[in-house]
Amino acid sequence: MSSNHSLDADHGMTRTEIRASTSLAGIFALRMLGLFLILPVFAVHAHSMPGGGSATLVGLAMGIYGLTQSFGQIPLGIASDRYGRKRVIVIGLILFALGSFVAAAATDIYWIIAGRALQGAGAISAAITALVADSTRDEHRTKAMAMIGGSIGLTFAASLVLSPLLYRAIGMGGIFALTGVLSLLAIVVVIYVVPAAPPLPAERTPIRAVLANRELMRLNYGVFALHATQMAMFVVMPAALIRLGHLPLTEHWKVYLPVVALSFLLMLPPIFVSEKHGKSKQVFVGAIALLLLVQIGMGVLLSGVHASWPWLLALLLAFFLAFNILEASQPSLVSRIAPPSAKGAALGVYNTLQALGLFCGGALGGLLAQHAGPNAVFVLGGVLTTAWLIIAANMKNLPRRSRIEAAAV
Repeated sequence: MSSNHSLDADHGMTRTEIRASTSLAGIFALRMLGLFLILPVFAVHAHSMPGGGSATLVGLAMGIYGLTQSFGQIPLGIASDRYGRKRVIVIGLILFALGSFVAAAATDIYWIIAGRALQGAGAISAAITALVADSTRDEHRTKAMAMIGGSIGLTFAASLVLSPLLYRAIGMGGIFALTGVLSLLAIVVVIYVVPAAPPLPAERTPIRAVLANRELMRLNYGVFALHATQMAMFVVMPAALIRLGHLPLTEHWKVYLPVVALSFLLMLPPIFVSEKHGKSKQVFVGAIALLLLVQIGMGVLLSGVHASWPWLLALLLAFFLAFNILEASQPSLVSRIAPPSAKGAALGVYNTLQALGLFCGGALGGLLAQHAGPNAVFVLGGVLTTAWLIIAANMKNLPRRSRIEAAAV
């Protein structure tokens, strides 16, 4: 790293660290925008397309992005360890843009699926998060990773607000085309705005060492469960808002905007406690428990026994609070645990499981919603989250990496 990084941690993040973290968080947010923008409207829009009457195909179109992401994360993560982070990120953005334009031109559900699959092939998550880890000191890495987590939360909030408005203004094809154009602009940001990457370690860590790390595998399962639950939930959530809130699709932003904004503010104190007072495990496990309660509550609510609009809003707030905390915490933990020469590989495995979660959540959520009803979607989320709670309860309460290293000297 540059000499700026040798400053004491008490001086805060350097300009280079801030520039790297914010620009890369923006690019990461763009990748997630391609996924999130369709969530509030696609399940309803698809009914107007040939082949869109099948909830299974709709779920596949939503989740196929995650499947192709899963194929690319590990090889592209390893490639970023060997050939450089920026090069891999640019290649991924090009693929993402191509997929966006294919989906924009689609006339039936099958071409939408093809475009989404090509979008997902631009698997740059591991390379981006590894570059953030490379570009920041250990004592500031959680802040940088929280920027990425925060960018995901803000992108999710923005997409839930903007998606119905964009859908009304430019249609589904226009939304896909817009994400393609933004992806091309992001390439310019990578080349000219993101600071030069520091030299990569000369040594090589075999992928089997990453796969054998028990603590990393706990986090890998966690990100799978989190995103499977999220994707499955939003297969049925638009219809629930229409039924319980009597809100047309174009007005769903009136729910999402205040709920997500409030959840983002509420997540800050737990994250602060987690890092400042070494309570990472307690906060982490508490967020998983909250996610489980949301799945149980949503299942009861949508069963029709206790249908209540205020309770739906409260459960949405609790979901976004848990999601934001977990999404901000996990990449930081992976970067601390992973060997320095295998950050790209470790984050590749992590993001592979994230992508598989997106695919399985979309596909299984659609299948369950079609054949067993919306309640079954939350049973799936409850089972996944219960297993995660048990797994996470046995994880170590990790201090900062700088303290670990200090103890080892």
